[in-house]
Amino acid sequence: MAKRKERIVRYTNLDDIPDGKTDWARVRALTDADIAKAVAEDPDAAPLLDEAWFRRAVVVAPPAKADVHIKLDQDVVQWFKRAARASGGRGYQTRINAVLRAYVDAHAMPRARKRA
Repeated sequence: MAKRKERIVRYTNLDDIPDGKTDWARVRALTDADIAKAVAEDPDAAPLLDEAWFRRAVVVAPPAKADVHIKLDQDVVQWFKRAARASGGRGYQTRINAVLRAYVDAHAMPRARKRA
């Protein structure tokens, strides 16, 4: 499989980022009230978070991962790698872990399902 060359561009000055089709002058002119109104009118928007929400919020650390070595079929690994690249999301190992987590959760004894 040929390696695909990837060009990574790093901007240190936000003014150097290409604007695309965004009307940044209009965006900068929006007031907090304008934004709150737009969010309230959008049925797909998540609610705005207020100070009370942040006071109740709890930081939860992800569970520790075990460093293991397992042998998997090449086609299985390639499938997960392609799926990860196609969606631009997290890595293939994270996806494999998610599949294994779903299996464990589905087959665990009732008292073991208390995982958050």
